[in-house]
Amino acid sequence: MKKNGKPCDDGCPIEVSIEVVGGMWKTLIIRELIKGTQRYSELHRALAPVTHKMLAQQLRDLENDGVVLRKVYPQVPPKVEYSLSALGLELIPMMDALKTWGKRVLQHRSKTKATQKESA
Repeated sequence: MKKNGKPCDDGCPIEVSIEVVGGMWKTLIIRELIKGTQRYSELHRALAPVTHKMLAQQLRDLENDGVVLRKVYPQVPPKVEYSLSALGLELIPMMDALKTWGKRVLQHRSKTKATQKESA
């Protein structure tokens, strides 16, 4: 990204935002956690076919960036729950906007396919 026509070396806010929440799995993890606190196994089921390795890494990244909270209960077997932090909750309006925009894209695609079928 460029800022005022120059490369953004000092941490461009848009680049940082995309780095934190970019990629399919991080966005979908956030979508699931907007619904409320979830255990790892619940997230894994909701996000099939994500691999365990990928889910663990994405959760770790989101936790390190302060978006997700991880709570470990001292019991056997271990119980771990994930939830959105205050910073993560600030993403809700953005996720709502993405959902609304995505619906418009789907409508556009549907119209485009219908037009293509008519002209074929």
